[in-house]
Amino acid sequence: MENFRQILSEIKGLDQNAMKAARIHQDRLTKPRGSLGRLEDLAVQIAGITGKLHPGVDKKRIVLFVGDHGVTRQGVSAYPREVTAQMVKNFLAGGAAINALASVARADVEVVDIGVDHDFGEIKGLVSRKVARGTKDIAVGPAMSKKELEDAIAVGMERAESAFADGVNLLATGDMGIGNTTASSALFAAYLDQAPENVTGRGTGIDDHFLERKIRVVEMALKVNQRFLSDPILTLMALGGVEIAGICGMILGAARRRIPIVIDGFISSAAALAAIRMNPILKEYLIFGHLSEERGHRVLFDRLDLRPVLALDMRLGEGTGAALAMIIIEGAIRAHNQMATFQSAGVTDKAEE
Repeated sequence: MENFRQILSEIKGLDQNAMKAARIHQDRLTKPRGSLGRLEDLAVQIAGITGKLHPGVDKKRIVLFVGDHGVTRQGVSAYPREVTAQMVKNFLAGGAAINALASVARADVEVVDIGVDHDFGEIKGLVSRKVARGTKDIAVGPAMSKKELEDAIAVGMERAESAFADGVNLLATGDMGIGNTTASSALFAAYLDQAPENVTGRGTGIDDHFLERKIRVVEMALKVNQRFLSDPILTLMALGGVEIAGICGMILGAARRRIPIVIDGFISSAAALAAIRMNPILKEYLIFGHLSEERGHRVLFDRLDLRPVLALDMRLGEGTGAALAMIIIEGAIRAHNQMATFQSAGVTDKAEE
């Protein structure tokens, strides 16, 4: 754990010189200044992350971490626990929403079993990094041991290193795990100091009765784990999931390697929030792909003054919102890198007259 804290402390801010150069370049392109709006801001941010005036985002990867949750024993989901393992097979077969949307974004999908309560055996395409067969029930105690948390974070960092070695220049987070919106709601409540009813949503589509139960379970989780909640790392251990910890680790690893990383929806944002609470500078490295329909997501965006790339009323997870955002991000970088300047095109720049 001390090694992890040391790595956190070593991450510094974005490259301000690269960002300044990128903004100057944007203002020289053949368009009215600021007319590409958020696309210009994304290009400047990515220049700051990478330290490059002309970054590339042509090699994309969505890393989908999958794990089970002990809190499902409390009856908080419309789907049974075994759906987690079934969806892993669907991802690998190419039949899920993330497969379809990733193909449009021209992004690889890497499926990581970090904590599914199932023995997959030898199955082609699955990255097997199981640190536990799911978490324990957060309504009665901590989700993970310190060892499990450390191992899950290490898996995420490893996947970032693997992406770096493969030349990936745009990463995105994905998640799957029945019960993970309950764990994420508990994390949002703890990190944002919010009442559970303000940040707990319907997840898989539960009715009012289930939602009320889910809110009570989050309240129980906060109460029984209160002693851990003054430390952001121990908060993740107590309330999170192994897939959430894995995403947190990948965020850290991406920042170390200066790889832009797109954060998907509610669950991925819980991991991002954990990372930000551990080191606020990490916020600068993150691109939030979309605003989820989950209740707590808007609370996060308001409290941390975040801007999503998209808002499409989605709440699926899997990396689906991030995949769509990758398309917009590539457009931003292509415009930044490929547009002519006023000087090179022989076009009069009215701003300089």
